[in-house]
Amino acid sequence: MLFCVRPDWKRREAEDRMEEKKQFLCGVVEGFYGRPWTMDQRKVLFQWMQSWGLNTYLYGPKDDLKHRLLWREVYSHEEEGQLRTLIKEAQSRGLKFVYALSPGQDIVFSSSCDLTLLKRKLRQAFAILFDDIDHSMCQADSEAFSSFAHAQVTVTNEIYRFLGEPAVFLFCPTEYCGSLCSPSVSKSPYLQTVGEDLLPNIAVIWTGNKVISRKLSVDCLAEVESVLQRSPLIWDNLHANDYDSRRLFLGPFKGREPQLRSHLRGLLLNPNCEFEANYIPLHSLASWYRTGKEERKDKECEYCPDRALSAALHDWMQELNQPLQAGRQSTRADQRYSAPTTRCKTTDKSDCSSTIRETSAVAKLPVFPLDSSSPPSSPTKVRGETEGREGENKSQPNYQPQGSRPSAPPGRGQKAQGWGLCGGKDLLSETQVRLLVGLYYLPHEHGPSAQKLLQDLTWLKANCHMVSANSKKTPPPKIDEWRGRSSRVLSLCEDIAQLHCSVVSGANRAVLYDLYPYVWDLRNTALVAKAFICWLDGRVLSDSSPLATWRNCFHWCGKTTGADQLGVESEPWTFKGGVSGEVQMLLPIGSSSDLFTHPPPLFPTTRLYNIRPFHSKDKLELYRMVRQLHLRTQGGQESSVSHPDIVGDRCLGPCLALCPEYCFILEDELGACGCVLGILDVRSFAKRCQASWMPAMRDKYPPKRGNTHPNTQDLIQLMEEDQGEYPDSLIYHFPSQLRLDALPELVDISVSRTLLAALLTALKANALDISALPVRGVPSFPLAVGAQVVFRSHDSTNRDASMGGQQGGVEQNSSQDEEGGPQSSTGKDLTHTQRDAKHYLDKREKLHKDFEKTLQN
Repeated sequence: MLFCVRPDWKRREAEDRMEEKKQFLCGVVEGFYGRPWTMDQRKVLFQWMQSWGLNTYLYGPKDDLKHRLLWREVYSHEEEGQLRTLIKEAQSRGLKFVYALSPGQDIVFSSSCDLTLLKRKLRQAFAILFDDIDHSMCQADSEAFSSFAHAQVTVTNEIYRFLGEPAVFLFCPTEYCGSLCSPSVSKSPYLQTVGEDLLPNIAVIWTGNKVISRKLSVDCLAEVESVLQRSPLIWDNLHANDYDSRRLFLGPFKGREPQLRSHLRGLLLNPNCEFEANYIPLHSLASWYRTGKEERKDKECEYCPDRALSAALHDWMQELNQPLQAGRQSTRADQRYSAPTTRCKTTDKSDCSSTIRETSAVAKLPVFPLDSSSPPSSPTKVRGETEGREGENKSQPNYQPQGSRPSAPPGRGQKAQGWGLCGGKDLLSETQVRLLVGLYYLPHEHGPSAQKLLQDLTWLKANCHMVSANSKKTPPPKIDEWRGRSSRVLSLCEDIAQLHCSVVSGANRAVLYDLYPYVWDLRNTALVAKAFICWLDGRVLSDSSPLATWRNCFHWCGKTTGADQLGVESEPWTFKGGVSGEVQMLLPIGSSSDLFTHPPPLFPTTRLYNIRPFHSKDKLELYRMVRQLHLRTQGGQESSVSHPDIVGDRCLGPCLALCPEYCFILEDELGACGCVLGILDVRSFAKRCQASWMPAMRDKYPPKRGNTHPNTQDLIQLMEEDQGEYPDSLIYHFPSQLRLDALPELVDISVSRTLLAALLTALKANALDISALPVRGVPSFPLAVGAQVVFRSHDSTNRDASMGGQQGGVEQNSSQDEEGGPQSSTGKDLTHTQRDAKHYLDKREKLHKDFEKTLQN
């Protein structure tokens, strides 16, 4: 009797294949818009995944041209070699590598040529994506297929069969979440076709009720599971941040029930674009996955986001302060991961520093050099080799960037009170890291630190009348409560400034690259908020002034904040900016986004900056500062030795004496390094100057007696002309004036912009109409509508700029014709104003030159 016995290896192969089809896929999808990760970063990612027990990586970066836009192009031999190396790396660590292709933007489904190209390109692919594309088809496809879904399903089924029906093959539909289904999930003809016609072993990708779903539960997935006739695979965008350049998500994996596992084919997390920011999200995802794998006999074994966050933080702290530089991470990482542990031991994203060294062969996008200690100018922009070499030098302990102050200038040797020098390689403390995570938590939820900041700011806004200049009957306990909350806000703003300093001066340059633009942005917003709270309180003006000088204008802030707009059912991009955006919207100038959104400086600085209202004790230092600026314009020549205060009296004196409430100081560890002065009503101010300031100047600088003050009368005359008549049309449209002075040694020039924003906040609180407009001589520098602006900086140029009128106004540009600029709705009247403004600017420039000549004489 003969028996047909199937060989054991074939039986085992069939069993393995069946087991692979049943395996729950949990891991990472690199599917965001923006600069793809580098090959080295992906290798570090694989190390993390192996250590933590994740099993699947899906390659699908939207900005890899040959993945999406130029999908028909075949990878070069070199690119294909790198991809094969990456696949082998994943397989050596026990991971499933899923290569995805996204041809939906321009594929002709009925074209045999396109189908052949797909088959050729997808020999190593196990996913085909049709997300974020238009539903329309070309005429040939419309004639060949009954519907858009039918076309996609037909091509997908053919590719699946061509590949030999692999155990893992993923299909991303165009309607990939509940909000995109028309008219609903259960009644969508598109999903019904997919469920009925797509081969049953092909997994369908789903993101939940929304593109970025706050929660995923068994109940919310039951409907789509029924329509698709299979368990979906979740493409989880919980930590994706490619839709908002000011947001980062460092919080734990949250809002997904561990019981989901039995109702899903798998779950892949699409994380932050910034690789280093994904340590906690992926660490906590692994905790969630392990909890779902184990039978929970004890409630203590259930997944808890807070416990997962604490465990991830504990492991991350071991890596954050390591001096991880190029050429050392791979060795260290291998040592760390050689012995897997039962708890999520994580490698810091710093390990990925090395990843930033090479450019991905798959996506030929420029990558900033690892050796540079400076981050890119924005989360997605990069710099060249020159900056990299300079950054290399900067990483040395004694490096001083160009324009930095090797020693304190005269009069600036004393540290500003309450500010310590931040230098060297500071260690990030766990408290600082928890603060960082709380500020950049999750898309639908803020962490504890951000919640406290926004709650206190909202309360201070709602109760600001308690410290208004018009408030006469506020009980002292209420004022004390207001000041107590304001003190908490100020303290948190200082912690944010110190956090920025520690991130910049830390040893882990890879983390610096990815986190710096976000921490820097929040630092600047916090500086404005802190200055405004101090200004509202008013105690800094003088000890005898218990209340502020603002005028109870309750319309000065927006009616809603991001928290108000961002409901449970809203997508996170409904309100952009995260914590920075919500703090911004709580300020009077919250709607002037151009004042807050600008690229960070090329080279980060560890200097601690502070912005605060002017105090009478600051006058001497400010006079010294503007005199120092004046001397630099004269090549260091001391031309005003007989009049040590004359420059300060002319440039700053009238504002400091007559409207000190609109004066703000920028200081660093060495003292004042900038100031901005504001005049709310120029016409009224000019009259007050003639009535009180000029007589005081005549007394201070009497007519010459002998040769003591040789040019006093000329100087006094020029000072009087400074406060002369303004054209009526100019005053009508632009009733306010601003002046900004800053030392050229500022390493982070963006703080001068932040200083200006602090003043505009105060002016707007007292009902000045603020908008955004570029200023003459300062390209793309947004400022106030209804204001004339005077800038003085290291180039000795006094720039007076008249600001635009209504609906965006007019840009005053020295290279532009009087009537060559854009015009607003005011028409001829505004054109006349432009002409008057030009004459006024010419007059101011002549006055400035005459003043310099008089001093030299």
